Formats: sequence, structure tokens, C-alpha cells
Amino acid sequence: METHEINKRFISYFERSGHTPVPSASLILDDPTLLFVNAGMVQFKPYFLGEVPPPYPRATSIQKCVRTGDIDEVGKTTRHNTFFQMAGNFSFGDYFKEGAISRAWELITSSADEGGFGFDPERIWATVYEHDAETAGLWRKVTGIPSERIQYRGAEDNYWDMGVPGPGGPCSEIYYDRGPEFGRDGGPAVDEDRYLEIWNLVFMQDIRGEVSPKKGAPVLGELPKKNIDTGMGVERVAYLLQGVDNVYETDLVRPVIARAEEFSGRRYGADHVDDVRFRVIADHARSGVMLIGDGVTPGNEARGYVLRRLLRRIVRSVRLLGVHEPVLTEFAAVVRDAMAPSYPEIARDFDRISEVMRVEEEAFLTTLTSGVRIFDLAAEETKRSGGDILAGDKAFQLHDTYGFPIDLTLEMAEEQGLSVDEDGFRTLMEEQRQRAKADAASRKQGRGDLSVYREMLERHGETDFLGYTDLQSTSKVIGLLVDGAPARSAGAGTKAELVLDRTPFYAESGGQVADTGILVGSGVELKVLDVQKVVPGLFVHRVEVLAGEVGIDTEVTASVDGTRRAAIARSHSATHLVHAAVRGAYGRRAAQAGSLNSPGRMRFDFTTPGSVSAGVLTEVEEEVNDYLQTDAEVQTYVTTKDKALELGAVALFGEKYGNDVRVVDMGEYSRELCGGTHVGRIGELGLVKLVSDASIGSGVHRVEALVGTDALRHVRKEQLLVSQLAGTFKVPADQLPARIEDVLTRLRNAEKEIDQLRTQQVLGSAGSLADKAADVGGVALVAERLEGDVDAGAVRALATEVRNRLGSRPGVVALFAPQGEKVSFVVATTAAARDKGLAAGKLVPAFAPAVGGRGGGKPDMAQGGGSDPSGIDRAIAALRDAVARE
Repeated sequence: METHEINKRFISYFERSGHTPVPSASLILDDPTLLFVNAGMVQFKPYFLGEVPPPYPRATSIQKCVRTGDIDEVGKTTRHNTFFQMAGNFSFGDYFKEGAISRAWELITSSADEGGFGFDPERIWATVYEHDAETAGLWRKVTGIPSERIQYRGAEDNYWDMGVPGPGGPCSEIYYDRGPEFGRDGGPAVDEDRYLEIWNLVFMQDIRGEVSPKKGAPVLGELPKKNIDTGMGVERVAYLLQGVDNVYETDLVRPVIARAEEFSGRRYGADHVDDVRFRVIADHARSGVMLIGDGVTPGNEARGYVLRRLLRRIVRSVRLLGVHEPVLTEFAAVVRDAMAPSYPEIARDFDRISEVMRVEEEAFLTTLTSGVRIFDLAAEETKRSGGDILAGDKAFQLHDTYGFPIDLTLEMAEEQGLSVDEDGFRTLMEEQRQRAKADAASRKQGRGDLSVYREMLERHGETDFLGYTDLQSTSKVIGLLVDGAPARSAGAGTKAELVLDRTPFYAESGGQVADTGILVGSGVELKVLDVQKVVPGLFVHRVEVLAGEVGIDTEVTASVDGTRRAAIARSHSATHLVHAAVRGAYGRRAAQAGSLNSPGRMRFDFTTPGSVSAGVLTEVEEEVNDYLQTDAEVQTYVTTKDKALELGAVALFGEKYGNDVRVVDMGEYSRELCGGTHVGRIGELGLVKLVSDASIGSGVHRVEALVGTDALRHVRKEQLLVSQLAGTFKVPADQLPARIEDVLTRLRNAEKEIDQLRTQQVLGSAGSLADKAADVGGVALVAERLEGDVDAGAVRALATEVRNRLGSRPGVVALFAPQGEKVSFVVATTAAARDKGLAAGKLVPAFAPAVGGRGGGKPDMAQGGGSDPSGIDRAIAALRDAVARE
């Protein structure tokens, strides 16, 4: 049974059982606790938590997922994957344990002719949470499974949560016995290779805190309703139904391996080491395509770093298979053909996906060449010093700077007859991992107590937002919090949070900042500072009470700052136009990666694999301003998501859309899904002026622009500046660039002459310094503090000259140049000194701590710096002792 058929049968079965089919969410959602979507229930978290009422009592989905905790294990086993599909059925306060068990059993044991999967009921096992006898009883009652095929297991195995604060609960897992040829008797508790888990039924009822109940921590409380969340591993079911040994041999994965076989001339299954490489290629190629498809670009942080690591592991594995030409786009095409029937957006966006992969591979191949040179130098230095173990810090440098996985370094070292200090490498890796973990913890926002907001939402329903048409409304206070706690009233000088039954104030979202304004009632006046959707659908106004006292049921006139709102609307509309112009210049590969729309100013981030030329951005600016002259009408309307996409509306990566969406049309030029506020006609923008552009990461570019009056003020300011410069340089404005370049050229030439004079002056002291050489154990030692402002280049030149004057004698020259609170130093050795074992690089550690510094270099010359010039005399003494010991 093909994988796409498995997905189709799953959805069809649960749709017949009253479940609403829900499309897979993006792999990246606005959830600060998650790097990627890692389970089918993630998009339904607000429903499980009771933040918003679910739009349906039951749902089913095939969710694309990425888990990256076991990247290094991928390929070594046949059980680890980074990308996988999770088929799930969900109940939001509807059916519970018995309903979940009976449906799962029926689907997996019904024959293929009946629409099921046709698994042999006699080979099905179940596990339950150790304190959940009720579920064990239900398995016997509903399915007839004997007690000996139901096993109790602890929280580590049979309690489920997402690894972060949020919903969780006990679970029951379904296993399939592959047969005695795959392992020992005794069920899943004995052997999880023979007994393969295919489905997990989670009885979602708890809210967990920072520490999971899997680790023995108590739950924080119960969810508002008992829910069902299940996850069936599509790939595992596929390889069982397709009669192959593992996921890598299924219909959606094996084609990638086949393509790698074609490139390499090697065969999968012939050699275990090669098999690992084939599996890495197949798994990571799928993950890479799916991540890029959802808007991730390679980078050095967070999601981008994970993607970069996946792609580089592919390139590394291909090279170890003997293939040196670029191949990522070829593998991407195979993934596209395999996955597009379930995810057509991959085919639609393939040009962009392929281009991202091409550029990243080219960059890594260049880096790989540089890294190999670094490795060769490190290997040569290790051998020259008589060692046979490559230092752990060298292996870490190759990994951290050049993206070399440790196994690549190990193979290269073995080819050179060396081993690697793996313990030292792993120590440095663990230190880096702990730093990253601490950083992630500082960024991770666990959910606070949102129960008070959820109660307001349940009691009063969603806030009625009037802001698309009205800037003023008569509203009633239905919720009041002071210092995060419910309150009956708040007096003058108090800052509080208010919930109104209806509001014209826009809450910050979609890159658009929140409205500000005032609330005025009988004897009370409040200033609105900010508006947020603390839970979906509930607008929370952060206010300062200026006069009087506000309380529950107080009626107020809510008035938005209209001037500020208009400026924000102009910025947001300008963002849409700039987005359209950028897409016109770069095609579908240019995708919005973020935006900020504030009064009179917009910021727009977009992905593009290549460089962005200033000429193109100039054309973008001209195109947008030319289109403003058409004064096209801006229209908004609500339609279904599918209809909007048919009309060509642009949906943003990572955004979660419901079935009904709001579309913003700006003539035929721009059509986007958007919930923000906009101008009525584009002529209201007046002027859009791009004021800055920069790369903010690999493949991500940022432009900033001023809009309307703010843009006009900027242009006037620039005109005034140009006029002042023209007056200062006494040339017409159009001759300023040439005049300034001429002045700068002369200034640079003068600075070079000054540097040359300083160097000559410094070198003039070489003879006197050489004459001061002291005999230390038969070595001529020159160790001196330099006076005056001497830069590092001059120090190096002087040390070289002094060394030359020492002639054929064994000699060591060490010069220290204090500069404020810092000190730089250079050590140089003659050939005769090196013959005696005095290497400059090895002398540095003997004295550098005295000046609070460090450094290094080659045997003939080393340099470094420190932060304690007062220690120069101690450093000279330490160097003298080190030379004497040799």
C-alpha cells in the first residue's frame, strides 16, 4: 500500500466518523516553545488549552513534523528520522478513551477491501500507563486483546507531552509484532525493534509545567475538558504494509537512495558504512525540502542552523560516497516528485526551494575546501611535533567554523594515520550545547496563568472588533486586571489591563503595531498604551488611568488616535506593495520573512538565495511610486482560503490560516491574505522612500522605508545635507561624489605616508635593540617594552628586523607595545634558536598570562595581546626563565 494511499485511507475513515479534515500546519508556527512543529496536535494547542473554542468537536489531519534531537543517530539506525508524517484524530471534549481505542482498532484491523490497513489482530500489542487500569480494561472489552498482550509501563514511556510547558496526559501505545526473526519474545517492554510502535493514543487531560511528569514532577492542573490526541507514524505503517525492513526502503524515501546510487556507482545494502550515508542523504533531503518549502533559510542560528546542518550532512555523505559535484538540487527534485501528491506546494515553490539548496551547497563546497586546508595544516603540525592525535580543539574548530561533522574529521584523520581527541572534542561540544540550551531557555516563554483570560473568553465570547470601519465606539468594561490579578476597580495613576465588549483598537499582530488612544467615561479618563491578543480572540487593552476610577461595567467611549492609525495603515499598505515589487524582481523565491508596520515607517524582510543589488532595490522603489500614481482602490473581502489561493493571493510562510480568510487587493498589483488595516486608495501613501537595506542572515534581506509625510521629511533632510556639503566643498551638488572621492583618496594617501614614516622611525631603533641582546644560556634574548604609539604591524616589522640583525646566533626577540589598557606583543626566533627547540608559538604560553592575554603562531614568529600592560616586566622575566630552561 503506497504512502499516499495510507494517508488517504486515514483521513477518509475519520471523516466518515464525523471528524473535520484539517490540512497540515506549517512546520514553523508562532510558538516560542518550539523550534519546529514536532507533533500532530501542535496546531490544536489553543483548543486543548481552552484558549479559544474549537470550531469542530472532532478533527483529523496528516501533519508534517520535524524532530531534530537525534540528528546524529539518523542513518545509524533504521528508526530515527528528522522529517516524518503524523496521522492523527482529535477530540475536543467529545469522545475519550473508549472512542479512541475502538476507532484505532477498527482502522488498523479492518481489511484493505473495507478501507482499513489489514493488520493481523493476533499480532497487535498495547501498552498503558502504569496507573491506568481503566485503559487496560477498555482494551480487553473493546478489542478482545488478551491481558498478556497488554503491558503496563512507567511515565517515561507512557506519559506524553511535547517536552515544553503545555498540555499532556497518560497514553496508550499500539505495537505490531514483526515476528521472531526480528528479536526476542516478551512484547514491547522487552524489544521495541521486533515490536514496533505504530500509534500512540494520548488521553489529554493535564497541564504540565517546566518539568515534565515523565520526570516525576506533578501536573499544574487539569485541562478545561478531557481530549483525545493520537499520532500514527505514517512512515512506520508504510514500511510494514509495503513489506520492507525500514522507512528508508518505502516508496517515498527509497527513490532518493536510488538517485544517490546512480551518482556514486555504489549500491545500498552492500556495505553498512555506505548504507548509513545513503540513509542520511534520503532523510535529510526530505527534511531540507520541507523546511525550505515552509520558509526556513540556512543560517547560523535556531531554525536556519538546523537546516544548514542537515544540508551540509548531505553534502558530506555524498562526498564520502565518492561524489564531488553539486547534487542537492537533484535530490530535491526526487523529493518533490515523491511528496508533491500530498504537498502540492512543494511543486509550486520548487524553483525557490531548489535555488536555496543550490546556493547553500555552493557556499559549503567552498567552505569545505577551506576546511580541508585547515585540517591538512593541523595534521601536518601534529605530525611535525611527533604526535599522532589531532587535538580536540582543532576538531571542534572544524565542526564549529567549517561545519565538519566529527565523523568526517575522523575519516580524514585516519587517512593521515592519526586519531582524534574525541573526548576533548565532545567536551567542547557539550559546553557549546549547554550555552545554546541556556540561551534557548532564556528565550523560551512558558505559558503563564492565562486562566483568567480564558474565563473571560468563555463568559463573554470573543471581542467584537470594529476597527476596520470605525475609530470610535461606545464600549463596556467586562474585564479588569491590576498587576495581573482580577480587580473590581482601578483609580487615577494606576496601570491596568482592560477587556471591552467591543473595540475599535487594533491589537498588535501580523507585523502591525497596536493602536493607541483614549477611553473616556463618566468622570473617568484612560490612556490606551497597548493592545494585545493575550489569548486568541480576546483584545486586552493596557491602559493608564488618568482621572477618576474605572470598574467592571463602566461604559466608555473608545477613541483611536486617528492620525497615528492612518500613518500605520500607510506603512502596512506600503509593505504589501514592496512585497509585490520584490516578488516581481525575484519571483516566487522571494518570500516574506517578517515585517514591522509602525507610524510612517515599515520594515520588510524577505528570503532570496542570492545577493540583492542596489539597482534592483532602486527599481523596486521606482515601481512602487509609479504605481501609487494610479490611485488604485484597496479592497478587502472574506472568502475561503482555497478560493483566495485560486485568485492568486499570497499566503505568508508560517502563518496559520483558518478556512475563511481576509484578502486585501490593491488593484491587480498586490493580493495578500491579511488581517491588518489599510488605506482606502493607494494614492494616500503619497511617497515610499527606501532608506536602508542589509543582509540580516544567510538568504534573508531587510529593507526599511519611510511612507507619506515621514518620507517627505527624509527627502527634505537629505536635500539640505547635500546642499550643505556642496557649500562646504564649493562644488555643484552633482559634482559632490567626485569631489568627496578625491578628498578621501588624498587622505588615504596621507595616512599611508604617515604610517610609513612611523614604521621607518620604529625600525630605526632595530640596531640599538639588537645591541641590547642579553646572553641567556647561549641564546641572545631581546625582550623590551616599546614606548610611544606603535601599532601591531610596526611591532611585527621591528621584531623581524631585530631578528635579522642577530644573524646566525640562536636568538629570541620579544617586543611589547602598551596601548592604553591593552598590550600587544610579538615573539620572533632565529633559525639557530629553533634548532635548539625554541619555537615562538610555544614560548607565548610561558609569559602571556602575566599580561592577562594569550596568543600563538608558528615556530618562527608568534603574536598576541593582553589586557594588563602593568605585567610587561613580569612577562619579560617569565620569558627569560623559559629561554633559560631550554
